[in-house]
Amino acid sequence: CRIGVSASYEEIKAAIKEAANGELKGILAYTEDEIVSTDLIGDNHSSIFDAKAGISLNNNFVKLV
Repeated sequence: CRIGVSASYEEIKAAIKEAANGELKGILAYTEDEIVSTDLIGDNHSSIFDAKAGISLNNNFVKLV
């Protein structure tokens, strides 16, 4: 997605991790582990952010998984 304000992928990951541990705790999970889809079976979170699966083409265009 294109973002309106420049941000590095590290900054985006930090913001998502903060949200997962804060106001979205129990809803959003954050992982930097090497995972496959079967690792997520039984997880109760509505969404899981895989920090290793996303990429940043530049500071305005990122793919988040």
